[in-house]
Amino acid sequence: MILHGYWRSSATYRVRIALGLKGLTAEAVGHDLRLNAQHDPAYLARNPQGLVPAIETDDGVVGQSLAILEWLDETHPAPPLLPAGAFARAQVRAMAQVVACDTHPLQNLRVLKRLKTEYGFDDAATQAWARGWVAPGLAALEALVQRHGAGFSFGDQPTLADCCLIPQLYNARRFETPLDPYPALLAVEATALAHPAIAAARPDRQPDAG
Repeated sequence: MILHGYWRSSATYRVRIALGLKGLTAEAVGHDLRLNAQHDPAYLARNPQGLVPAIETDDGVVGQSLAILEWLDETHPAPPLLPAGAFARAQVRAMAQVVACDTHPLQNLRVLKRLKTEYGFDDAATQAWARGWVAPGLAALEALVQRHGAGFSFGDQPTLADCCLIPQLYNARRFETPLDPYPALLAVEATALAHPAIAAARPDRQPDAG
């Protein structure tokens, strides 16, 4: 497997966590989003959307982090990223989508770049914009983790929800989002980052970090 990504991309971070939890290795190929390297024709030929992450498999290329996580779980089912039971799996998917669908897209790099280039936002304004979307997402997750968590976001084992939550907390700190209102999330983060596989996926531990 080849994982195309960027060290600071939280979507790529999700996939690194899942790979680590499953004891899998993938060759890492970095694309510096600051330099728009993801728009290189060779990469677009692999992933026409021109986003990271994408994973090259024996069957072809899969884009979109949640699709990659589901693919990993189906092709390498142990340990599972989804719990037993249809309702429990739906809850975990919903928690992951709070991040991947409703929070992260509005504060990712391409949106922030456009706010600056087309709408004249300065650094302070873009940071405030990002915080304005991050905080409601974290508030929703705080309530859900209080309801369903038992060490991790859902139950006592890492799931798809943790693969999304931990990178989102990393982003929240980048945007100087106050985290004191989310004690349940911080407790999950502490538990998760004590897991060697999750700790190894941290952005600052990647070979292209900097």
